[in-house]
Amino acid sequence: MHKIIPIILLLALLSCRADRPKALDLDGYPVDPFTSDAQATVLLFVQTDCPISNRYAPTIAALHERFAPQGAEFWLVYPDPNETPAVIRHHREEYGLPGQVARDTQHVLARRVGASITPETVVLGPHGNVLYRGRIDDRYTALDKARPQANKQDLADALTAALAGQSPDPSVTRAIGCFISDLQ
Repeated sequence: MHKIIPIILLLALLSCRADRPKALDLDGYPVDPFTSDAQATVLLFVQTDCPISNRYAPTIAALHERFAPQGAEFWLVYPDPNETPAVIRHHREEYGLPGQVARDTQHVLARRVGASITPETVVLGPHGNVLYRGRIDDRYTALDKARPQANKQDLADALTAALAGQSPDPSVTRAIGCFISDLQ
């Protein structure tokens, strides 16, 4: 009799978790970047039609090339529910975007980490804790104002710190780009 109650509770918990919204890969399978065993996991919130997000494609590819061999895992998080897997595949190919993909059509990941802009980045520690959230660099000072080149490499600095087992400083910066909340 006593063994039945824990089994019933376990089944109830599992059925509740199965109903929770999830991020999906391009084949429709649930994915969870928070379960990575990487020293640092990067969530890059991007959008196929956000011009600022697209202008960062070469920078994203360079960061992946530099930090993935050191143990960083990269996820491209697409929060626009209107972007189909085919559109996302084309976007990744056209812009040379590396990393795994999570379709966050219900903004589960965005809400969990507080992301509100594309492009916005989040660096997670080895236990899924948020170490850094914000811009890739300081190239953009406003939606319509950009420097010829960045003075601060915020994401690179955050990854360097995270991979060394340190806390990034600063841990939060302000990203500039397209609003995730506008995507319905």
